Amino acid sequence: MTASSANKQNVEDKGQLPAKVFAWPGLLRIESLVALVAIIILCVWSITIDAPLEEPANPAITPNPAKAPWYFLGLQELLVYFDPWIAGVVIPGLCVVGLMAIPYLDVNPKGNGYYTFKRRVFAVSTFMFGFLGLWIIPIVIGVFFRGPGWNLFWPWEHWDIHKVVAQNNVNLGSFFGIKNYLAEAVFGTIFLAAWYVVPPLMLWRRKYDQSPTFQAMGLARFVVTAFLFQSMMLVPLKIFARLVLHVKYFLVLPWFNV
Repeated sequence: MTASSANKQNVEDKGQLPAKVFAWPGLLRIESLVALVAIIILCVWSITIDAPLEEPANPAITPNPAKAPWYFLGLQELLVYFDPWIAGVVIPGLCVVGLMAIPYLDVNPKGNGYYTFKRRVFAVSTFMFGFLGLWIIPIVIGVFFRGPGWNLFWPWEHWDIHKVVAQNNVNLGSFFGIKNYLAEAVFGTIFLAAWYVVPPLMLWRRKYDQSPTFQAMGLARFVVTAFLFQSMMLVPLKIFARLVLHVKYFLVLPWFNV
């Protein structure tokens, strides 16, 4: 361990902020050079390689599958598992609100101005899971694995336009043998309420007296953070339930489905 890193660790252990350094010229000069190199590479690439355009649009023929631009394919993939307004409005809205709320929810001063994974395991892991797992991977699936009829195809499979997949999807209540509509709605409500309340409550009661970070957050910050985190983790849970257990919705109401 070098002397500078040892001093930084000692400062962090005392709960103080590390000494500030000037961003110019060291950091900004390097970032400027990297930006110029990236711009040059993109310019040369765009000039020498033609874009893979398809044939002119034909109003008499609907493409199968009809795919959005690649940067929207993640949202189009979520339409398989959620209602349109949830996949297209609620989930993106929570992502934007969550990113905006990070500076107000994060009370950990360690890692400001430098990168550290050891002291910011939860923050870095949560962000990378949300970015790679819930944004990049659905885009990859939509681009390379969704074929005609928006069916899933493995890379070695032929995109057969006549492929028929039988999916006996049921709601969560029906999965557990509940046939009554009202009872099914109550069961789904209880399940979602338990999902949002029980894990955060258990974590709060177990870690509050042991973690200074929890004490610094306070109850209000913790509740908002837990809600955003549980909402994020509900997406892979819903995908797993749909693909593996063939559960279509957790909660079915006359106004919306979850």
